[in-house]
Amino acid sequence: MQKITFLLPLLVTLFYQGHSSGGGGGGSPVSDSEIRALSEALYALDSNKASPSELVLDPQALVPNSQTSAQEDLAPRPLFQYLDEQALFSRPTYAALLTVLDNYQRMTGQDEDFSPQQLAEQEAFVRETMSSTELGRELYAFLFTKGLYASEEEFIQDLKMMWFGLYSRNNKKMDSSGFEHIFAGEVKGGKISGFHNWIQFYLLEKQGLLNYYSHSFNGPWVNYPDVLGMQFRWDGYYKQVGSAIVGCSPEFDFAMYSLCYITRPGKRCSLSLGGKELIIQTYTWDNSSYGNGKKFIGSAFPASPRSMAMQDGNDLD
Repeated sequence: MQKITFLLPLLVTLFYQGHSSGGGGGGSPVSDSEIRALSEALYALDSNKASPSELVLDPQALVPNSQTSAQEDLAPRPLFQYLDEQALFSRPTYAALLTVLDNYQRMTGQDEDFSPQQLAEQEAFVRETMSSTELGRELYAFLFTKGLYASEEEFIQDLKMMWFGLYSRNNKKMDSSGFEHIFAGEVKGGKISGFHNWIQFYLLEKQGLLNYYSHSFNGPWVNYPDVLGMQFRWDGYYKQVGSAIVGCSPEFDFAMYSLCYITRPGKRCSLSLGGKELIIQTYTWDNSSYGNGKKFIGSAFPASPRSMAMQDGNDLD
């Protein structure tokens, strides 16, 4: 495994100096300014994001928030007009994500049962995104300097547990995890729960299992990554507003949610991407824990603009 170096870029270091407000939980406090500065650094380091020539979207109908519950298909064409799979899916972090996404059954109330190979794929995803990319190493370096982790291995193992550790959302079955909920998506109570990953959206739409209806929000970014709030039906089940960071690399998605969950668990987390604000809302899973009382990830998703914070109100049911 590649050795972590602890040299933070000069820009980030300058932002960090003199800021100490906020809570880090277990280490030095992490300020809002530090989170924004780090998110800008990670944004700049996302070399594996899709380029405009590799990903072309067709958002079509834009609806007001008052119409998101109408369940009306206003998009005659798919959301994803073009994706260069050969260019993107051949990259190690994309390949690692693809091997994990198909390991889940979407219905809650049914035990998830992983083979040794599938467990190895989970660990490979964490290590590939966090240890083998400059972006992931930068996130760890910051958390290390704040005293939140004493070693890279502690960081990796904690991510494995908070993201992939199983807990019960329904019927007392070990049926869910933060990763399944956020990246793969679930169905509970006759509706879609979670589902905030653009690659999973693309794969299911390509297979004819997902029907894109409309969008209620399109972020201010002119290049990728961008943020969309979407209405869609997944093989019979509807999502009123499902937001996702679109066009980013798997390591960027994983790092942004991890940063916000570690430093602002159960709260709003203000990030800065290219000088524009992105708010991530995280939720802790409070019905069970791992380690010394640590909480699994319940949910995490883009909540910009603020009205979109209502979108996942039922995610933790």
